[in-house]
Amino acid sequence: MKISRRRFLAGVGAAGAAVAADAFGLEANRVVITRHDVYVPGLPPELDRLRIAQITDVHFPGNQLAARAAIQHIHDERPEIVVLNGDMTETARADDQVRDFLGKVRGRLGTAAVLGNWEYRAGAVGETARATYRGTGVDLLVNQTKVVRVGQASLALVGLDDMLHGTPDVATARRGLQSGGVEIWLIHEPALADSLAAATSARPAFLLAGHTHGGQIRIPFLPPIKPPGAGRFLEGWYRDTPAPLYVSHGVGTTGIQARFRCPAELPVFTLRRT
Repeated sequence: MKISRRRFLAGVGAAGAAVAADAFGLEANRVVITRHDVYVPGLPPELDRLRIAQITDVHFPGNQLAARAAIQHIHDERPEIVVLNGDMTETARADDQVRDFLGKVRGRLGTAAVLGNWEYRAGAVGETARATYRGTGVDLLVNQTKVVRVGQASLALVGLDDMLHGTPDVATARRGLQSGGVEIWLIHEPALADSLAAATSARPAFLLAGHTHGGQIRIPFLPPIKPPGAGRFLEGWYRDTPAPLYVSHGVGTTGIQARFRCPAELPVFTLRRT
């Protein structure tokens, strides 16, 4: 059947409208839970099946619907640990939004956060950041460690400073930790993972990062756009790093407030004994 030019253009327009509705509406505002079993050699029995939810790259003051979806997921999942991997805000003026969000996404046993490049760009660092996090029940880790105790066992959350604008220091962050314990390292930019082998002989059970947004807008047949600090990493698991690394799509968007073929993500990791 021969298609007229008018019908062809109408079809193209309808397809374009559907893509726009998906990119600026559905994908930009919904958050998908991904689930991951992480097998840890020597994991104490008390930590078996402990769940860690990761939130990263909310980018307040935008992304309000996605932020609400993340809050709902945390309320439904009730994970023992929640970690936040930076870029919570793009402006220091959104500190009230950040503080309100932090109070609603806490883990049952502990919650820890690190800074990202956008906090530095916005000036939401130093005492400004400390003031935002103070009283929320969330520990802001800048080259510091939070130890979560479960019975006789413990889990160390090691938070490193932002790679692009800060000074990540593994030795300072791990000060006082004993070798052989279970550690999870929190970083913002995944490219930092490749340099950690030279920085220390210590190895975590795994590393968690964000920053890349998974490419955010994934146009078919074109390579994804990645920000500085992404390095060779884009999304998901990498096993060729000093320790297994997971890179999340994150919750929010930056720049263009849209996603395409790259849904927002809230990963939940379950620790398992090997």
